[in-house]
Amino acid sequence: MKFTLSWLKDHLDTDATLAEIAERLTAIGLEVEHVDDGAAMRPFRIARVLTAERHPDADKLQVLTVDAGPEVNGGRPLQVVCGAPNARAGLVGVLALPGTYVPGIDTTLGVGKIRGVDSNGMMCSERELELSDAHTGIIDLPADAPVGTPFADYAGIGDPVIEINLTPNRPDATGIHGIARDLAASGLGTLKEVPVAPLEGAGDCPVDLRVESPTCLGFALRLVRGVKNGPSPEWLQKRLKAIGLRPINALVDVTNYLTFDRGRPLHVFDAAKVAGGLVVRGAKDGEEILALDGRTYALPAGTCIIADDKGPESIGGIMGGEHSGCDEATTDVLVESALWEPLDIARTGRTLGINTDARYRFERGVDPAFMRPGLDLATRMIVDLCGGEPSRAAVAAERPAERKRIEFPFTEVERLTGLAVDASDQIDKLERLGFTLAIDEYAATVVPPSWRPDVEGKADLVEEVMRLVGVDAIEPQPLAGKGAVGGRILTVLQIRERAARRALASRGMLEAVSYSFVSAKAAEAFGGGAAALKLVNPISADLSDMRPSLLPGLIEAAARNAARGAGDAALFEVSSVYHSDEPHGQRRVAGGVRRGTAGLGGSGRDWAGNAPAVSVFDAKADALAALEAAGAPVANVIVEAGASPWYHPGRSGRIKLGPKVVLAEFGEFHPKVLKQLDVSGAFCGFEAFLAEIPEPKRKATRTKPILTLSPFQPVKRDFAFVVDEAVETQKIVRAVEGADRKVVSDVRIFDVFRGEAIGAGRKSVAVETTLRPSDATFSEAELETVSGRIVAAVAKATGGTLRT
Repeated sequence: MKFTLSWLKDHLDTDATLAEIAERLTAIGLEVEHVDDGAAMRPFRIARVLTAERHPDADKLQVLTVDAGPEVNGGRPLQVVCGAPNARAGLVGVLALPGTYVPGIDTTLGVGKIRGVDSNGMMCSERELELSDAHTGIIDLPADAPVGTPFADYAGIGDPVIEINLTPNRPDATGIHGIARDLAASGLGTLKEVPVAPLEGAGDCPVDLRVESPTCLGFALRLVRGVKNGPSPEWLQKRLKAIGLRPINALVDVTNYLTFDRGRPLHVFDAAKVAGGLVVRGAKDGEEILALDGRTYALPAGTCIIADDKGPESIGGIMGGEHSGCDEATTDVLVESALWEPLDIARTGRTLGINTDARYRFERGVDPAFMRPGLDLATRMIVDLCGGEPSRAAVAAERPAERKRIEFPFTEVERLTGLAVDASDQIDKLERLGFTLAIDEYAATVVPPSWRPDVEGKADLVEEVMRLVGVDAIEPQPLAGKGAVGGRILTVLQIRERAARRALASRGMLEAVSYSFVSAKAAEAFGGGAAALKLVNPISADLSDMRPSLLPGLIEAAARNAARGAGDAALFEVSSVYHSDEPHGQRRVAGGVRRGTAGLGGSGRDWAGNAPAVSVFDAKADALAALEAAGAPVANVIVEAGASPWYHPGRSGRIKLGPKVVLAEFGEFHPKVLKQLDVSGAFCGFEAFLAEIPEPKRKATRTKPILTLSPFQPVKRDFAFVVDEAVETQKIVRAVEGADRKVVSDVRIFDVFRGEAIGAGRKSVAVETTLRPSDATFSEAELETVSGRIVAAVAKATGGTLRT
C-alpha cells in the first residue's frame, strides 16, 4: 500500500515530520517497508538551451550550450551533447549534471566525450526520469519555468512516498483515509472527517439491474449522461504516478483514485456499449471474457460475473471487461459501487490468477456502509472533472450490515498485556478509532465500526488499545513458575522428545528440520497419499501432501548431501507425521536415517580397510537408543522380523511391547522405494513412535529397592537348540530368560548353524547363558535342575530340541 505525504495530509491535519509519521505507523501496526523522500529527483535542474549547433562528426547529434542557473559552473554555460530531435535554442528543459543517477537508464552520469566533443551532463526525456513512456524528445517546459531551480519542486514530484506492509486483517488501512484515522487516534494529528453528502440525481437509472448471485452482497449503479472524457487533471495524474499507477483517462482515474483514497473499489461502464440490462450471476459453462488487461479468461462455471444481454462484461469485484471499457469517446457512463463476499473473491482471483487492487481490497472486506457514499463521492468527482447529469442510484441486494456487540471488561488489557491503562484512556482510544461504547462502571459493551470486520472479541479490542499505547511500553516479564524445576512444566511427550533428541545426537546423528509436506509420489511410497491430506494450495508441486512419515524428507536430505560430496550422512528429526485429517491422526515420531558408511563407529576409509556400509543393525540400535532414552521398558520389548512395505522385507523389523503395541520400526529400505525417490546408495532408518510408550506406573513410595549384589561366582553354560528355520531367535532368548528369572542374568546368541547334519528347513542356535547364584555357590545338582528348566522352556516356546 503506497501513498504520498501530501495525499495523507488531505485527511490528516498534522505538523509531524516524515520520520515521525513513518515511526508512528510502524508502532501502531502499519509497518513501513520503504520511504522514498524524493531525494533521487532533487539533482535534476531546470535549464535553458542557449545555442544548438550540429555536431561536427554526427548528423543526428547537436552540441548545446545550456544555462543551468547561477549555482552551477559559476553561472557559466555548460556544453552538452544531445541527440533529441526537439533540442533547439530557447528550449527550457531538465538537465542532469555529472554525478547524477538517471533512473530511466539506470546510469550515473559522468563527464564524457561523445564523438570527440565534451559533454557535461544530459538533457532528459520523461522516460529517463520515469515520468512516462515518452522518449521521442527531451522535456519541453514553458518558457517561464524558473531556470536553476530543482525540477522536483517545479513539477511537484518531490512529494515523499510511503509504502506500508498491510496484514490481511486490516481492510480499513487499504485506504489513505483509514490510515489517517489510525494516526489521529494515536495522537499524531487530527482526522479531517468530511461526511459525504448524499447525491439525489435526476430521474431513475434507465438500466435494468438484477442480482442473482448470492456472493454479491450489494450493488449500486448510477448513470451519468453527457460526460466529456479525456485526460485527468495534472494533480490527479501526479498522485497516481507517484504510487506506481498509469493514468488512463479521467473516468478510470477517478475509480483508481478512490480505490486508494477511501479503500472503495469502483468500476465504470460505457453505457453505450452495454446491451440491455445488467445482471449479476454465475458464469455458464464455456463463457469467457476479454478483460481490461488484454487477456481472455475462460470463466469456470459459477464464477460471479456482471453480464449484459450479450454476455460477461466484468468479473465481479476483480476486473472489468475490455468491451464495455470507457475511452475518450464515452459520453454516458454507468458508475458501479458493489459489495462482494470476500472468500468468493479470493477463490475466483486465485483460480483465474488475477491480482488487482480491487481484489486486494474486496477479499479483505470493504466497508459495507460506504457502498452508497462511495458511489456518490465518485459521481461528484466525475461531474466536477467531466461534467454530465447524474441519475438517481439503482440499488439491489443490499443487506443490512451485521453489528457485533462485544462485552469488554476494562481489566482485560492488563490481564493480557501487563499494561495498566486507565479505563478513560481505553474508552478514548477506542472511540477515536470509531468504536461505539455503552459504558458501565467496570466494563463496556463495544460495537465495532463497519470498516473493522476483523474485530470479533475481547482480545481484538485489547490489541487495539495496546497498539495505540505502544508495544514498546510493555516491559518484559519472566514467566511465573508453577512448582516445576526452573519454573518450567513439560508434558510427558515433551520430556520424551528432548530425551530422544539428546540420545540420537550423542550417537553422532545430526538433527534436521524438514518440511511437513512431501511430494505425492513420496507420500504414496510411505503409506500416505490420502485425498484429505493433499494441500489445496501447495507452495510447490513437490510439496503437495502432508507427510505420513519422517523418512522421505530425511532420505532426500541425505541424498542432497551426497550429491554435494557428503555421502556419509546420519540425520534425525523429532516431529509430527499425519495419517488422517483428524486430531488423532497426528503422531509424534523420532525418526532417523543413515547413509553410506555413517555408522556409530565412524565413517569413511581407515588403514584397516573401508568402514562397512550401514545396515539393519545400525537402525535397530538407533531405534532402541531412542526408545530407551524416552523411557520405554526396553528390557521387556520384543523384536520381530518384518516391517512396513517401504522397508526391505528381509532386513527390517518391529520393536513391540506385547503382541499389539508397536513402539518402533527399523531396517534397510526397499530398493523400489529408493528408486521411486530417485536416490541411491546404502540406506537404513527407523521411526520410534513416542506416544505409544506407556507411562510408568506410579509406585506407592519413592524409596529405591536395596541394591543386592551376589558375592558368589557366576556360572556360564552353553546350549544349542535345533529349531525350525522360521523360528525367531528372539523367542529362544525370551524362553531362556523366563526359565528362572532369579538365576538367569544374561543370555547371548553366539552361533547360528545350518547344514545337512541339522536337516532341511532347520537351524541350530547356540546361546551362552549366565547363571548367577544368590545364597550359595551352585551345586552340580542345582545346575542340572536349572539346565532342565531352560531346555523345557525352549521346547515349550519354540518346539526346539537340545542339539547333541
